[in-house]
Amino acid sequence: GAQTIVADASGRVLLSPFANAALATAGTGDVLAGAIAGLLAQDVEPSTATGLGVYLHGAAGELYADDYGSSGLLASELGAGIARAAASMRRGE
Repeated sequence: GAQTIVADASGRVLLSPFANAALATAGTGDVLAGAIAGLLAQDVEPSTATGLGVYLHGAAGELYADDYGSSGLLASELGAGIARAAASMRRGE
């Protein structure tokens, strides 16, 4: 399937609930890597940072698709979606 799987050395496996075609565009993987790096820079444990980064990245793709459809996302637009998704998580939505 199209979902992202995150696994760590302890055997913990996380499956992203998102499979969004909007994220299948140049540069979105770089944005994902940056989101994970930003979480690591905040001292989030590596497997947690990876799982959370993947979740926020996928949630941002869903937000974009809800607003604009499943194509046309530019990587430069994804950061705002990640911030929106993180804010939604903090509010408990």
